[in-house]
Amino acid sequence: MSSSTDANKSLTIFILSGSTGRTCDEVLRAALAQFDDPRVQIVRRSHLASEADVIREVRAAAEAGGVICHSLVVPELHAALLCEATALRVPAIDILGPLLILLQDQLGQQPRGLAGLAFQTQRERLERIEAVTYTLAHDDGAGLAELDQADVVIVGASRVSKSVTCFYLAYDGIRAANVPLIPGLEPPAELLAVDKRKVIGLTMNANRLQSVREARIKTLGDGAFDKYGSLHEIEAELRQTEQLIGRCGWRRIDVSYMSVEEVAREVVSLVRA
Repeated sequence: MSSSTDANKSLTIFILSGSTGRTCDEVLRAALAQFDDPRVQIVRRSHLASEADVIREVRAAAEAGGVICHSLVVPELHAALLCEATALRVPAIDILGPLLILLQDQLGQQPRGLAGLAFQTQRERLERIEAVTYTLAHDDGAGLAELDQADVVIVGASRVSKSVTCFYLAYDGIRAANVPLIPGLEPPAELLAVDKRKVIGLTMNANRLQSVREARIKTLGDGAFDKYGSLHEIEAELRQTEQLIGRCGWRRIDVSYMSVEEVAREVVSLVRA
């Protein structure tokens, strides 16, 4: 029977991978979920590219009294880990090995033995998730400190389709942020510091923008929206916005009668030009 001390043992787990280590990490987390508050420290070592890299990490695990979970599929790296872990008596488990052997036997094919193939097959999905996450955190002028990490920054007056364009781009894996241009206020310093080739201004003719804003005002109910929906005020605002876009050297797109798909295509075309 285990003592209470045994039940509260701590453990250091080294994740070793020739690529990102996500496969090991997900399997390990699934296993740990079966235990009540395990005292575990996880050390991640990814992109191991040589036998020396692997041996160094096995020795670190030995010094820490830890165990190893790995997904090394390159034969030389796998052999180096097995040899060193056996010599140093470090418990190690190969997350992919048994499954690869089963598939090899049943398919009659040799595994390719290349690191990162699982990540490569999921790259598009992962990039899309990361882009959407970034865009959510950088909508409507939020997260200015990380604005330089955007692939494209959309600017313009209120209701010119900045947000919807950004989310359409994000679905294609493009990290898009948007910053509103407010009449009478200088753009934030973080926006001015961004490479001007990555900043795209969206504009719209005054009549079209008034129609869009009037539809928005109806959904907001009672309130002081006279200036927001006034054609005269909108015309003045658009003049200021276009002057600012020109002064900053940003490229612009007139989105008055364009669908979001068309706007997104034009943005991509400008950014990649």
